[in-house]
Amino acid sequence: MITFKSSREIDQMREAGQLVAEAHQIVSGMISPGVTTSEIDVAVERFFEEQGATPLFKGVPGVVPFPAVTCISIDDEVVHGIPGDRELKEGEIVSVDTGCRLNGWCGDGAWTYAVGQVDELRSEILAVGALTLEIAIREMGRRERWSQVAQAMEEYVKSAGFRVVEELVGHGIGREMHEDPQVPNYVSRDLRKHDFALEPGLVIAVEPMVNAGTRSVRLLDDHWTVVTRDGRPSVHFEHTIAMTDDGPELLTKGIGAGRNS
Repeated sequence: MITFKSSREIDQMREAGQLVAEAHQIVSGMISPGVTTSEIDVAVERFFEEQGATPLFKGVPGVVPFPAVTCISIDDEVVHGIPGDRELKEGEIVSVDTGCRLNGWCGDGAWTYAVGQVDELRSEILAVGALTLEIAIREMGRRERWSQVAQAMEEYVKSAGFRVVEELVGHGIGREMHEDPQVPNYVSRDLRKHDFALEPGLVIAVEPMVNAGTRSVRLLDDHWTVVTRDGRPSVHFEHTIAMTDDGPELLTKGIGAGRNS
């Protein structure tokens, strides 16, 4: 069941969302060849601790609990990459996803960054992924139901020659990181059955994942990292978005500011 938020609750969620945006500003400043993914993770963890916020990802249950504050996924890694000793290399793209809880309310956001200069394919998929999220935000202010937004997202990605990941979707968010409804970035029979209205008080994490090749993905042996089946690159962009009387509001506004990648 969808839990709608009051204006006061959305104000509190905005505070958590802004910490996520500030964390991404730290990440953006660190993205360069030679930096390890664990160094980025440590910086974000330190920031949340200084702000009195609780990281959402660390300890999430699974076959093994997720061990980090950020998910850091490089090139063909779609989502849920585990930070470690791997150094970023010139020409890679790196998706960073993180979230926190502040005063009982959650924020969640992701962005895919270029490491130095990237090739034409990576540059194009970065632009398409970011614009897919922009399309979702724009259409949320124009449409009545999520399926209409998802259709616009999927059609744009396909028109660009890429594919939307279907095994992974966005989600409602509030006091918990994952709440109802599920928020797919494509239209399916299941979505038509479980479609939802874009009403004031709805707060969702919209997170298109776009693959350069096949939409199919697989899980690595670490039980977390999801990669493309064909080894081609993937991007991931995410904002926490509240529907208000004045339309959609980005509670994580500032993620990716000043960068296309």
